Amino acid sequence: MSTAPLQSQLLSSGWTFKQGNRSSDSEYLPANNVPTEVHLDLFSNGKISDPFKDLNELSSRWIAEESWTYRTSFKLANQNGNPSATTALVLEGLDTFASVYLNGTRILQSDNMFIEHRVDISDAVKQADTTEEFVLEIEFESARQKGLELVEEHSEHRFIVHQTEVSRGPVRKTQYHWGWDWGPLLLGCGPWKPIRLETFSKRIEDLWVEYKFNPDLTQVTGEIFAKVDGSGKITAELSSTRDGQVVLRCTDFQQASGHPAGTLRTTFSLEHPDLWWPRGYGLPSLYKLSATLTSAESPESAVHQVSKVVGFRKVELIQEPDSDGTSFYFRVNNVDIFSGGSCWIPADSFLSRLTDADYHSWIQKAAEGNQAMVRVWGGGIYESDAFYNTADELGVLIWQDFAFACANYPTYKSFLESVEVEARQNVRRLRNHPSLIIWAGNNEDYQIVERYGLEYNYTEDKDPQSWLKTNFPARYIYEYLLPKIVEEETKGVPYHPSSPFGNGTSTVLVPDSTVGDCHQWNLWHGTMEPYQRLPSMGGRFVSEFGMEAYPHLDTLEKCITNEEDRYPGSMAMDFRNKAIGHERRLVSYVAENFRLRYDLPGFTHLTQVMQADALTWAYKSWRRDWGAPGRRKNGGILVWQLNDCWHTMSWAVVDYLKTPKPGYYAIKRELRPVTVNVQRKTRDWTVRPADKLWHRDTSHIDMRNIWGEVEFDCWVASSKTRILKGEVAVRYISVKSGKEVLEGSVHEIEIAANGTTDVIKGKKVATLDGKDPKTPFQPSSADPFVIHVTLTIDGEHVGSDISWPDPIKYLSFPERGVKVSYLEDGKKAHVTAQKPVKGFVFSEKEGMILSDNGFDVVPGETKEVSLAGDGDLTDLKWRYVEISLADRH
Repeated sequence: MSTAPLQSQLLSSGWTFKQGNRSSDSEYLPANNVPTEVHLDLFSNGKISDPFKDLNELSSRWIAEESWTYRTSFKLANQNGNPSATTALVLEGLDTFASVYLNGTRILQSDNMFIEHRVDISDAVKQADTTEEFVLEIEFESARQKGLELVEEHSEHRFIVHQTEVSRGPVRKTQYHWGWDWGPLLLGCGPWKPIRLETFSKRIEDLWVEYKFNPDLTQVTGEIFAKVDGSGKITAELSSTRDGQVVLRCTDFQQASGHPAGTLRTTFSLEHPDLWWPRGYGLPSLYKLSATLTSAESPESAVHQVSKVVGFRKVELIQEPDSDGTSFYFRVNNVDIFSGGSCWIPADSFLSRLTDADYHSWIQKAAEGNQAMVRVWGGGIYESDAFYNTADELGVLIWQDFAFACANYPTYKSFLESVEVEARQNVRRLRNHPSLIIWAGNNEDYQIVERYGLEYNYTEDKDPQSWLKTNFPARYIYEYLLPKIVEEETKGVPYHPSSPFGNGTSTVLVPDSTVGDCHQWNLWHGTMEPYQRLPSMGGRFVSEFGMEAYPHLDTLEKCITNEEDRYPGSMAMDFRNKAIGHERRLVSYVAENFRLRYDLPGFTHLTQVMQADALTWAYKSWRRDWGAPGRRKNGGILVWQLNDCWHTMSWAVVDYLKTPKPGYYAIKRELRPVTVNVQRKTRDWTVRPADKLWHRDTSHIDMRNIWGEVEFDCWVASSKTRILKGEVAVRYISVKSGKEVLEGSVHEIEIAANGTTDVIKGKKVATLDGKDPKTPFQPSSADPFVIHVTLTIDGEHVGSDISWPDPIKYLSFPERGVKVSYLEDGKKAHVTAQKPVKGFVFSEKEGMILSDNGFDVVPGETKEVSLAGDGDLTDLKWRYVEISLADRH
C-alpha cells in the first residue's frame, strides 16, 4: 500500500460563539473566521461599539469578566482509507484558559496563550462513520477571574505587578491586554491563531540547521536536523534565494545521538557562503532549506515536504572592560554594528486581525527609517513568522524579549512547566531566523527587585535551587531556565537576563552608564530632565527611552468622533492617553521649549516638533559615542516605541495607522549611513529666576550665552566600513534676518570607517555687540543665530544639520518667506525659506508615504519631499513653529 501524503484542512469558517460555558442557555451568534477574538465577534454582531473610538473602551470592560464558548462542526474522511494514519487537531494558539471538546468529550485543557497544541484524535476518527459530522467546542474562562483565583491559591508568593492589577501575574497571556501606559484595557479571549486538522502516516515535525564558521568566515560547517514523526528517508537541499541555485544536497541522514528518537541529522560544509548582513553593512543573503520525506513503499513520491529560509551569520555580544566600564554592543560577521532602532509593541490590541502584509509594512517602515534593530518587548507576544521573515529579508536585527514584563512572577510547579513548554516551542520556531540576534529574559522585572527590596544576591548566591526559596523566585527563570533552553535549542545566539541588566548591578531605577543596557526614563518619567541634557544621560546601550507626541490630526479624527471633544485636555483626549501624568508632562515639555498654543492643530504640531527635537538630541549625541574600535561608549539606541496598538497619543514615532510622526523622520536622518552633526553647549534656562541664571555673577550662566555667545562641536558619524573623504561647510545664519552673521568655514576631512570623526570641538563664536560682562545685556542688541552644517562627499550632498539657540520660545519669528513648490502632479514638493524655519511639518494622512517631514529650513537650502503611493502633496496642510497664519497650503 502506498503512503498518502500529509493532508491539512483549515477549520476557519462556520464558527459560532456565545456568552457563558457550553451548558449556558445563551444564544449562539455567528463568529468571524478563525483566527478571531471575542471583542471582534461582538462588534461584528453589533453587540458592542468600536472599542477604539471615543470612550467605548469603558463600555466593553464587562467582556473580561465573562466566560465564552466557540463552536464549529466539520466532516473528515476516514483517514483516506488508511487505518494506520494519524489525525491530529492542531490549535496554534488559544487565548488563554481553554477547554477543548470533541463530540462532547474534553480532549485538551490549555492555560498558556503562547503554546501550540497537537491533539491526536485518530481513535475518534476511526470509530466514526465517514459522513459523520464532528462538533468542536472551546470554552474560554475569564483570564482576569482565573488570575485572581491563582493569586489567592498561591499565597506563598508575593505577587507584584506594575502598570496593571495583580491578576496578570500568574497568567501566561500577553500582558498588555490588561492595559498599559500606551494601550487600552481590552482583556479578551478566543482562538487567536489558526486551527487545522492534519492527516498523515509520516511527517517532518521540524527542520533546522546548526553551524559555525572558520576564523575568516570563508567556510561554514554544521549539521542539518530533521525531526520525523514516523519512519522514512530524508533528502535536503540548500539553495540560494537570490538565483535558486542548489549549493548543497544531503541524503545521508542518521539518528542524532543525544536527541529524541526520530531526530535525524547530516553534516555539511559550504565554501564561501553568501553571508547575511544587517541593513547598511551588506546584503542580507538568504538560503532556502528544503526537506523531502519519502517512504519505503513509495520512494519516488513525497510523503511530506517542508522548507524554511535560513541565513548564515556570526553574532557576538561584546561585553569587555574598557575605559568607560564594560562595553555592550553587537558584532556580526566580525564587524562592529551600531544598533540604532526602536522598540516594538504588538501592532494591534486585537492580534488576530493583523496580516502578513501588516507585518511586512511595519518592518519595512523601520528599514526605510534607517533602523538597524527592532526590540520585541516582553509584555507583548512572540511575533508572527511574517514579522521575522520580513526582518530576515530586509536585514533588520531583532532583539527578542521572552514574554515577561514589569512583575514579580511566581515559580510554582505548573507555572514553571508551562513556561518551559512556551520557551522551548518559541525558541525552536525562531531559531533559524538570522535576524534574531539576542534573547532577553524579560522587560524591567529587576526593577521590581530594586524598588521593593526583594532578595537578590547576584555575586555570592549561584545556586538556582536556592533562588526558588526567595521572594524573587523568578531569578530561576531568567538566570537558569531560559538560558538553559536557549543554549540547548539554538546555537550562536546570545542570552541576556533582562532588559535592562548590568551584570547584576542596578540599571533601572538609577540607570548605570558603565555596564549592560539601560532604560533611560529620566526623560519624561523620573526627574523629567530637559532633553538638552541627553548627551550626558546615555549608557553602553540605551534599549529604552522616549518622548510623547500627538499623532497627526487625520488619525485623531478617526478615533475622536465628536467635534466638541477635539481639543487638548478634553475628557476623550485625556482618556485616550494612558500615560500617568501626561497632562503635566507633555505640556511642561512643550511649554519649556516653545510658545504654547493650545488649539488642537497648534498643540499637535508643537508636541510633534518637541518629540522630534528630543529624539534628535538623543540619537545624534549617543551615536557620537559609538566612537571607534576599542572605544565603543554606546553600542545602540532603541526609542520607545516604534508603533501603537490603537489610535492614541504616545511615545510611538509611527501611529496605529502606520502614519509617521516627525520623530520618525528625525531618527531616519540621524541614522543615515553617513551623517554630519552640530551641537552647541547648552545653557540651562530651566532654573527659576530666583536662581543664578539671571544674576550678573559671571561664574554662572548669563543670558548672553543663550542669545549670542556659543560654544559648539561638529562631527561626522559613519557606518561605512571604509575610510571616506569629505567636506564640511559651516554657516552662521541670523534667525531675525536670514543673513550670515559670521564668516563660515570649510573643512576637508577624512571620515573614519564605522565610527565618528570630530570636525570641530569646543569652538566659541559670538555676535554680541557688547562682550564685556559689565555691560548690561539687552536681548534686542543680540542677533541670535543658527549654526548650519553640510557634508559633501565626492561632490554629492550627503546631509546637513542645524543647531538652534534654545529655548525656541525666546526667539521671535517674523515672516519667514516660506515657499512650497509642487512638482510632478503633486508627488514632489520643494520647500525653501528666506529666514531659518523651525519644524516644518506636512500634516500627513493614512496611506501617504513621504520621504521626509518635520525638518528645519535655512536660506540657500531646498528641502525636497516626495510622495509614494496614493494622494497628492497639495492636499496636505503644513505649518512651522510660530507660523504667522494658521494652516497653510
